[in-house]
Amino acid sequence: MAYDKISPFGSPVRKAKVFPRCLLLFVTLLCSSPSFAQIDLVGEWTPLFHEDNHDRLDGPHIGDYAGIPLNDAARMMADSWDADILSVPEHQCQPHPADYAIRGPADMSISKEVDRTTHQLIALHTYIWWQAQERTIWMDGRPHPDEFAAHTWQGFSTGSWIGPVLKVVTTHLKKGYIQRNGIPRSDMAEMTEFIYRRDDFLTWTVIVSDPVYLTEPMIRTTDFKTAPTQELEPYPCEIVTEIDKPHGWLPHWLPGANSFLEEYANERGVPAEAMRGGSETMLPEYRKRILAAKPKQ
Repeated sequence: MAYDKISPFGSPVRKAKVFPRCLLLFVTLLCSSPSFAQIDLVGEWTPLFHEDNHDRLDGPHIGDYAGIPLNDAARMMADSWDADILSVPEHQCQPHPADYAIRGPADMSISKEVDRTTHQLIALHTYIWWQAQERTIWMDGRPHPDEFAAHTWQGFSTGSWIGPVLKVVTTHLKKGYIQRNGIPRSDMAEMTEFIYRRDDFLTWTVIVSDPVYLTEPMIRTTDFKTAPTQELEPYPCEIVTEIDKPHGWLPHWLPGANSFLEEYANERGVPAEAMRGGSETMLPEYRKRILAAKPKQ
């Protein structure tokens, strides 16, 4: 048979045996390997500050809680916060918590850890230059530890792929902050992240759910761009005496004593109530109510 002579499978009998085996092998590889959906995140990345530039670099103003679904307990904590706390020796080398880390000067390196035998992905590791923050995102399906495990600045993170998007769930976060003007985040919070790469750009979406200080999940995004020539060095943290105060000094404002809370609102001509944050202030209906209540000039 002429057809059989030019067939790569040889005789009709051999073809009948080999073709199903090749098909089975292809289907097995397709189903068992997630590489078809994964996007390579490994490399050097530098943050873009076109979004929330002022809040992320200079820092937000005292009393500016706009856009944050905080509750009364978080508002009271923020009202009592004093920026001098950053000068206390115990706080000078304190890293950002994982849910805020990418918002600052977050030049970052992402690397991967694979099993030497199977070459399966075990974990992704991130290193952020600011305060030398090192984080591990476990990709091998391991469970989160129980509620009595230690809480840390980076927490415990596990990742999984949803198509080309990396989903990361983080628990066991140490008590931290949502914004650098005193808005707190409790150690009962959980964080969900979605990380997506488009060519040379990385979009990092963070969703924080906190039953103690938030009335609903808080969502924000941060963008990065590849920086192939970037070389990150260890962060040179040094503890010095910035303010000459006795040991044990704890900067704070007593309730009702912070005179700076309405300063920013007054400068911008915005109703002070609107700067106090909360879920209700984030809706279009709230803007209409504020405009209706504003006295006519």
